[in-house]
Amino acid sequence: MTDSILSKAATMEIPINSNGDSRTAEDDSLEQDLQQVMVSGPNLNETSIVSGGYGGAAEGIIPTSSIKDIRSKSRGITPSHSAASRIANQPGHYPAPSMHHSNSNPSMMSEEATRGVAVEKFDSMKKWSINTYKCTKQMFSERFGRGSKTVDLELEAQIDVLRETKMKYECILRLARELTSHFNNMVQTQQALGDTFADLSQKSPELQDEFGYNAETQRLLCKNGETLLGAINFFVSSINTLVNKTMEDTLMTINIYENARLEFDAYRTDLEELSAGPRDAAAMVCIEIAQQQYQIHKDKYERLHSDVSIKLKFLEENKVKVMHKQLLLFHNAVSAYFAGNQQQLEQTLRQFNVKLKPPGSDKPSWLEEQ
Repeated sequence: MTDSILSKAATMEIPINSNGDSRTAEDDSLEQDLQQVMVSGPNLNETSIVSGGYGGAAEGIIPTSSIKDIRSKSRGITPSHSAASRIANQPGHYPAPSMHHSNSNPSMMSEEATRGVAVEKFDSMKKWSINTYKCTKQMFSERFGRGSKTVDLELEAQIDVLRETKMKYECILRLARELTSHFNNMVQTQQALGDTFADLSQKSPELQDEFGYNAETQRLLCKNGETLLGAINFFVSSINTLVNKTMEDTLMTINIYENARLEFDAYRTDLEELSAGPRDAAAMVCIEIAQQQYQIHKDKYERLHSDVSIKLKFLEENKVKVMHKQLLLFHNAVSAYFAGNQQQLEQTLRQFNVKLKPPGSDKPSWLEEQ
């Protein structure tokens, strides 16, 4: 039975079309159905062919759906309705992706700021070095008698007088402080001696009157001594303010003025040396820069010269006013004390508005000592 089936299959006719292909009509219909399924399903190759560059205009865009339609028509295949609608809704081109480039990078900004600070410090150091070199050169030239110096004879004389006056006033201040210290010790000794006399007057009946008289005298001297100490302390305080504040402030301005004078002469000498040299293009640029620096330091020198003159004038007026009052106070207070005129001594302090500190006010309280 098996042999009969095989012989029948071997003798079965296989139809062949005109092209020599052994496909049947059923095979063609099956192939058409498969192609329709492929067209109606998701197509990963649905894209656009753009002529003229990426992201160009709508002209020159050939949708692949038209190519597929041509292929379908050539094969006799009609796309399904869903596939046709998907192809119709296919966009003509894809938008170009937007790329955001940051204009400012924090690390780059901090690096630029650091570089700017470093450059600024370098320029400042360079200017300071050049200025120091020029001033040092000018100073040695003046000391060895090779360089010229700008001198205002009248102002220089006033400055010398001020420095000499300050030295003498410092001597007065030192001696007045020594007098205050010694006189304070004497007053404390008188107070202790008066307390001792008063104690002995209570314990020695036979000498009670004598000890009592001396105790009363020492107490009176101690009281007048404290009044005189108040006047001397006021005198010392006023002299200290005049010497260490008013005069010192004027001398600081004078020191700044002298430094400005040295810088002015240094840049003046530099300009004179450049002007005496060749006059080529590079030299003219250097001369112009030197002229600008010379003018800057000249203005600074003239401004400080005016400031020093004004301060010296005001200082002289203030010194006369202060010393007139303080010398009169010192004379009247000392004369009244040694004359034993207690009323005149107290009147002198009231006249100059001197307020006495109560005894023991300079000592710290018991809370501060803890």
